[in-house]
Order: sequence, then C-alpha cells, then structure tokens
Amino acid sequence: MDQDNAIVFAQGEPDGPEDRWFAMLGERFANTLHAAGVPLCKGGVMAKNPQWRGSVEEWRKRIATWLERSNPADLLSVDTFFDLQGVHGDLALADNLRRDAYGAAKDHFAFAKLLVDAAGPADSALGFFGRFKTQEGRIDLKKTGLFKTVSAARALAIRHHILARSTPERLQGVRAMGRGGDQDLEAVIEAQGLFLDLNLRQQLADISAGTPPSNTIEVARLSRLERERLQAAFRAVEALDTLVKDLMFGG
Repeated sequence: MDQDNAIVFAQGEPDGPEDRWFAMLGERFANTLHAAGVPLCKGGVMAKNPQWRGSVEEWRKRIATWLERSNPADLLSVDTFFDLQGVHGDLALADNLRRDAYGAAKDHFAFAKLLVDAAGPADSALGFFGRFKTQEGRIDLKKTGLFKTVSAARALAIRHHILARSTPERLQGVRAMGRGGDQDLEAVIEAQGLFLDLNLRQQLADISAGTPPSNTIEVARLSRLERERLQAAFRAVEALDTLVKDLMFGG
C-alpha cells in the first residue's frame, strides 16, 4: 500500500490563494501519512502535487484533456482518478465530479483502450508445463496478477458506465449486462480473491518472522491444491487481454 490522494475544492484558480492553501494542506497530509507508515506514492498521485488538486472547474478541464489523449504514456496514473471516493469535507464535490467523469468517458472508446494499454501487460508467472516462474522462490502477485485484474475491471467499468469501485463488483456489473464471457469473468473474480488471500497470508507470516511485508508470496508454503488454484488464476489473467477486447468493443 502507498498513497493515492487528491483534493477537489469548489472554486479557485491554479496557484491562486485557494490552491496555495490546499497545496500546503496536501503537503502536510502526505508527510503525516508517510510518517504513519503509508509511503509516498512513487507515481506522484498526491494532492501536494498540482495535477492532483484543483477546483471543480479545473478538474473538469483536466478530465476533458485526458479524454482527448492519444498516447498511453500520457495517461499513467489517470485511471486511479476513477476510483475517487470523498473522505472529508463536502463529499458531494467528489461524488458529482466522479459521476461527471464516468459520463464523459462512457462513449470514448479510444480513451478506454488507452487506459488498458497504459496498464501494460502483466508479468508472466507461468513457464513451460505450467510451472511457476519464481525469483528466490517467490512470485510477485501484484505484477503478475493483481494490477492487471484491477486495471482491466476499471477500464471495463469506465467503458460501460459501471460506477462500482471494487473489482468484483465491476466485473459482476459487466456480467449483468449480458455481453458474454460469464465463465471467464467469474474466473477473473476468483483469481483476484485468491491473489488477495495469499498475499495477505504471506504478509502476516512475513511480519511474524520479522521480514518486511511485500506483494511476493513463497510458493513452497502453498499446498498442492493452492498451487493448482494459483495456476488456474494466472491462466485467467493471461486470457484477460482477449476478454477485455471482446467486452470493451463487442456489442
């Protein structure tokens, strides 16, 4: 876990008095979270940075600019915005802005595709004969599975105007539309649940052993059944690109 935060305020110009005040708040907020054990976001998705704070008008301009981009590199971290949830202050500002963004992005097929492209491919976790590809006996579940499933579900939700925030709810929302791929979607939902379960169990074990927690799991600790389930989960992730393409643009 690291930081992902933003600030939206009612009115005020970039670098105006309101913006400068919220810049100081964002800096203080980020430093406090960091001191409490939530590291600074390496991608800079924090309200202390100008691109992650602004008035409602400024955010709407920003969203309109995103929708017109044609290069995946221009949209790095942008998808995080669509998980926006207000936590303090006038929560309607955040909620209405998020709804507006989903409404604006719904029919922008190219934008949805760019979000998928910006996420990039997942690292392959399986080699010949379905054997696990490990480093020092471990697999990074974020790089090989979690990031891809979360990003794919988010892009599909944006494309089809599904306002749910969690990955399972988003994928269930796509299923409810009757566009096909039910078994594949269910496999992805199960895969994400397994990734989270194994990741948390490994982190608890690592903390107990005095090892810094990470997103890597030790394959040798898994039972035979867990290994088989993990192999199936990785196969579901490998099929995601084709599945997303079909559900994004089909029908």
